Amino acid sequence: MNIVFNFSKRGGKFVQSAAMLATLSAVVAAAGVTGCSAASSEPGHVSVVASTSVWANVAQQVAGRLDGSKVSIKAIISSPTADPHAYEVNPRDELAIKRADVIIENGGGYDDFMGTMRSAAGADGTLLDAVRISGKQPVDGELNEHVWYDVATVSHVATRIADVLAAKDRSDASTFRANARAFATKLHALQQRELVLRGRYAGEGVAITEPVPLYLLSACGLVNRTPEAFSSAIEGEQDVAVRVLRQTEQLFSGHAVRLLVYNAQTTGAPTGQIVDAARAAGIPAVPVTETLPAGLDYLAWMTKNLDAVAGALGGAS
Repeated sequence: MNIVFNFSKRGGKFVQSAAMLATLSAVVAAAGVTGCSAASSEPGHVSVVASTSVWANVAQQVAGRLDGSKVSIKAIISSPTADPHAYEVNPRDELAIKRADVIIENGGGYDDFMGTMRSAAGADGTLLDAVRISGKQPVDGELNEHVWYDVATVSHVATRIADVLAAKDRSDASTFRANARAFATKLHALQQRELVLRGRYAGEGVAITEPVPLYLLSACGLVNRTPEAFSSAIEGEQDVAVRVLRQTEQLFSGHAVRLLVYNAQTTGAPTGQIVDAARAAGIPAVPVTETLPAGLDYLAWMTKNLDAVAGALGGAS
């Protein structure tokens, strides 16, 4: 079967229909009848399914080098060029969700398609929601759901993954917990780099196209000076008012910010105009992504992001 459903993101949230849910449920039920077993993973094997390659890689850091016959990890969105806001659900993904022993979601409205698939499949795997684990709350009614750019949250999620894997595979429990501790140590080194940058550049202005990297930038002491109406419009895939676009461009012509950090996975005229305006004013423009670039794990990815920010600010840390 080759059926897909489109999910779009409006105002920072995925939207879907009840009709999609009903149809997808029927597809998976039919797949089960025609021979695709919906049973959970076999004894001695733990199946982990994550919404994106980011959380799948965090799970891999915890699982370590165990034989794939013991722990398998699948990312629903794995392409480094994929736009998570335009994800297409397919029956193969939902069958993976149905069989999963552990399901890792970002939460906070970022990957609501996971809830749709879990409901349609009747999945009963242990659910880990990164936003809930983070404990972060909305500010002025808005929640920045991009918590994988918050290193402390990633460390907490890794610990929870280790606990769940240890409970499901007691023979390797010590391995999972040791891997999580080693990962946390490396994450702490990233936090120390953020503190060094904070000590040098606290209070300096920065512009963004979307709030994707804000947790990292805030940890470095940088202050977002972007008009909220601009970043909200870009994230919500809405038109940017000419007045708002001009206000944002003036951040660069007036040298009110030290750098621009833009989401390279979001294209469009306003984003392009802002990147061009920054470069024309001699302001560094640093690209970031929402999913793992090819060939990098989480640690290498965040190290590269910190390197880019440090370089744009004028020095290595």
